Amino acid sequence: MSSHPTLDLNLVRDSLKRQYHAALAMLREAVELCPDELWLDATPRNACWQHAYHVLFYTHFYMMDTPDDFVPWVEHQAQVQNPDGIPGPPDPNSELPHMPTPYTREQVLAYCEFCDTRVDERVNDMDLASSESGFFWYPIPKLEHQLVNIRHIQHHAAQIADRLRNTCDLGVNWAGSRKRPSNSAE
Repeated sequence: MSSHPTLDLNLVRDSLKRQYHAALAMLREAVELCPDELWLDATPRNACWQHAYHVLFYTHFYMMDTPDDFVPWVEHQAQVQNPDGIPGPPDPNSELPHMPTPYTREQVLAYCEFCDTRVDERVNDMDLASSESGFFWYPIPKLEHQLVNIRHIQHHAAQIADRLRNTCDLGVNWAGSRKRPSNSAE
């Protein structure tokens, strides 16, 4: 008879929190390093501000239990066709602007801090044993959905970091597993 220990959800929660904080730290550094001319440059596609805002919007959104629990960030521009910052095809029947006004680096850094300060509480409150993500278009378990959310942060942070390396020869430092500093502003 094989005995398999039960995975301690507190260990899983602590691991998720550390990985969220590390991924957000790398995104934050990429945003801080990004020069003004690159921040708004949509060459070859999507400016750095778009990648950064898009991933923070979805980080925030998918840390919720369900879409109904989501309350947009105070500076979110909702009255556009593509409020997450990444353009889809324009809707010719819509009177809304296609894209939001570009977010400044300071706004994106504030949003990053907003998301980072909520990680611990949100992860603690999640039902990580749930077989459902809480988002019908993501038919995966809640724990896996959070892993996808962290990978999404890493994906877009890497896109910005790649542009920094290729255009400015600047590198983003690796942030290993980390806890949020206890002296950080809430």
